[in-house]
Amino acid sequence: MKSHHQAKWIRILGAFLMATTLLAPAPQSAAAQAQEPQKPASELEQLKDRLQQLEKVMQEIKGQINGMEQAQKPGGPVTPAPTQASASASVEQKGKSSAPKAIEAVYSTKADPPADPATAVASPRRQDDKKGENTFQIYGFAMLDAGFQFRQSDPDWFDVMRPSKLPSFGDQFAPDGKVFLGVRQSRLGVKGTTATKYGELKTTFEFELFGVGSNVGETTFRLRHAYGELGHFGAGQYWSVFVDVDSFPNTVEYWGPNGLVWFRNVQFRWMPLKGKNALTIGIERPGASGDQGRVADRNELQGIRAKFDLPDLTANARFTRDWGHVQIGGLLKRVKWVDTLDDGFDLGGSDVGWGIAVSAVPKFNKNNVGRFQFIYGEAIQNYLNDAPVDVAIERTNSSDPRRPIKGVSLPAFAMSAYLDHTWSKRFSSALGYSVVNIENTEGQADNAYHRGHYASTNLLFYPVDNAMVGAEFIWGKRENFRDGFSPDDARLQFVFKYNFSKLFTNFDK
Repeated sequence: MKSHHQAKWIRILGAFLMATTLLAPAPQSAAAQAQEPQKPASELEQLKDRLQQLEKVMQEIKGQINGMEQAQKPGGPVTPAPTQASASASVEQKGKSSAPKAIEAVYSTKADPPADPATAVASPRRQDDKKGENTFQIYGFAMLDAGFQFRQSDPDWFDVMRPSKLPSFGDQFAPDGKVFLGVRQSRLGVKGTTATKYGELKTTFEFELFGVGSNVGETTFRLRHAYGELGHFGAGQYWSVFVDVDSFPNTVEYWGPNGLVWFRNVQFRWMPLKGKNALTIGIERPGASGDQGRVADRNELQGIRAKFDLPDLTANARFTRDWGHVQIGGLLKRVKWVDTLDDGFDLGGSDVGWGIAVSAVPKFNKNNVGRFQFIYGEAIQNYLNDAPVDVAIERTNSSDPRRPIKGVSLPAFAMSAYLDHTWSKRFSSALGYSVVNIENTEGQADNAYHRGHYASTNLLFYPVDNAMVGAEFIWGKRENFRDGFSPDDARLQFVFKYNFSKLFTNFDK
């Protein structure tokens, strides 16, 4: 057995010496060397390439040696090494071209993979059923918002402009004038792509520090995205299919224009068409809110509970061209409420919510991009960036003793029109206006939210890559339903933003 392995070692070393000999230049006489002109730089590069090829041959030989050493261990399999005969059979002595062919011959010898995992580094196995590369990215930014609020709004929303959170009566959130600072826009996320035989698997997991709901006004971790996508299917929490994310302008105030469809939702989506003409269909978690208005204190209403027994159906069609894109989105939902009290009244009911959103993002030239969106529908308020309730009480004929009142979906119109302008490599601005208009019912209170206005402009400076300093002026106004009260607010906001990102590619190969 020992002599057998020695013979294998001799054959491997013979292949190594042959490759080395072929890489060496042929000897020349002294006279020829004296007459030989200086070699061009390209020939030097060829020599470097040959050296790299020789190093690959050495790695291959080391792998074979590791495999044989593993085979000598008790119980280890015996792996045949490539013979020098098979390597030298295809070698042709043709000057400069002989070295690459010798190296190719060494790699062309067939042998079973050795038992030692170390040899996998020298010749990794390719997965032919996968396409593309695997990536993993960590990204985010640290951001400070600081500014001055000239009038007043709900203190739980101290660092954003939401017309629906402006006072509904005089001095509701007095006094005027407040300084604010916060880091709630700061964000952290990870993204990954994995090549599979079914297409590219994409995953996103992202947090920010902007508390809402029970954590409203706090600086705390809040989930933004937890989403995966494989081929033509996606599932998780992500932007609603009804949303066009590219319609959001380059503003720095967190909440942004109120008249946009802007909602992250738990969903399952199907994307039968991708590319310049794309189609997406989704089913999403249902939701809505109600306003009991002027009859909210009635005991009969205390047993009314929302019931969502069907998911929302969403879809969009997107058409992308060299000048920009147009997207048409649709929403269909059922809003249902149940009377849980057995008191002689039947105040339960249901209604259909629906909506259409048309957005366009034209590139007027390399320095100017428009961002426009127009929305109309009923009971779509929970999908809008800033709007109140979806359903409200409507008075009916009091001659029906069992149903003296009923609920209906509230129609809403919203729009946003902005221009993003690039002044230079270091400066940019955004300017625009947005509005939300609600068609109220007679059952709502006089100070119910009716219309909200939003406008802003900014100047942003990018001193270095991944850093931004800017100032933005924001104005908002609220109009009540019937009492004539129309408060407004203005803010001057400064931002300091620092981005970070690290991309890892082919990390598992």
